[in-house]
Amino acid sequence: MKAVKTQPLWRRTLQSNIGYLAVVFFLVIFPHLVGWMTGDSPFGVNGRPRGQSVFWQSVFIEVFILTILAMSYNLIFGFTGVISFGHALFFGLGGYIMGLALERSGLGAEAALLLGAVIGVVVCGVLGFLMGLVSLRLRGVYFAIFTLAIAEMVAIYIGRWPVTNAEDGFPLANMPELINPTRNRLTYYYLALLLVIITFLFIRRLMNSPTGKVLLAIRENENRAQAIGYNTLTYKLLAIALAGMIAAGAGMLHVILNRKVGPEILSVTYTVDPLLMTIIGGVGTFSGPIIGAAGLHLSERIFNREFVIGTTSVNIGENWSLILGIIFVVVVLVFPQGIVGTWTRWRSRRGTARAPAPTVRAANAGD
Repeated sequence: MKAVKTQPLWRRTLQSNIGYLAVVFFLVIFPHLVGWMTGDSPFGVNGRPRGQSVFWQSVFIEVFILTILAMSYNLIFGFTGVISFGHALFFGLGGYIMGLALERSGLGAEAALLLGAVIGVVVCGVLGFLMGLVSLRLRGVYFAIFTLAIAEMVAIYIGRWPVTNAEDGFPLANMPELINPTRNRLTYYYLALLLVIITFLFIRRLMNSPTGKVLLAIRENENRAQAIGYNTLTYKLLAIALAGMIAAGAGMLHVILNRKVGPEILSVTYTVDPLLMTIIGGVGTFSGPIIGAAGLHLSERIFNREFVIGTTSVNIGENWSLILGIIFVVVVLVFPQGIVGTWTRWRSRRGTARAPAPTVRAANAGD
């Protein structure tokens, strides 16, 4: 009997992740590629964020931020089966804490950035744990409505708080020079890309661990998971806390990019958008939120404007919400498990159909 040759671990890992590596490679060279095609420097002009390369860096930084937010939502909704309508609370609160640390702490830019990042992540993690502890006794839509109520209460309070300049918000001027998105946007682009990669790898490692298997079991049948001895409340609290911490990081990136903090980052938009991105991309998949975030945001950037066809002008931007709703309905009908989920199921069915039926001799070979 011939010994079966096995490939080295590094080669198997490389082959199984070749698609992801190709995407990362493209994103790494993308600013320089756009600069080469348009003649605009990826570093801007005279220290100012000008040119097509810098513009598209900004667009893709927004995509990276929404991707992190969508992956955090997918952690609780797609992998754990807990639907929340208050996820914007963590996104906005993380942004506000970062903004207050930079502008109100009196520390240097680098120290304030580190302080804001640590406090924001910790506070949002603890808040997610407490919200889950109080509300996870509720099930289904009751839990979702409760989280929405909490998020709206916090949004109303912060929108009237004099420390945060109420509804007007406040700008961010105390910014570390290295990641200043105005002067060093390319550096900030690579920082946001790095955080997307770290978040993706963390969630994938978590879901491939024993803890992740329990979260999947809770999603499929929580009563059965309880029957075999798992404390499902503990695992759901962990998922909500981790999702809140990741969403807080996305909120921090958002306010640094825009250099302004305002109550709009606490709006329900930052709950609905990651929900739509997760559903369109594929609930409970690793790459689904990435595809959903990139597809929706890039589509809005490209088509949300006025087009001139001959002598007729069509302003798609005025009807973008309606068009987005139609796109969502069509995608749900054509891809009932999302783009990635439907593709995976179709490929598995095709592979099963092509697999030859086992012969009697082959079936008895393992006896």
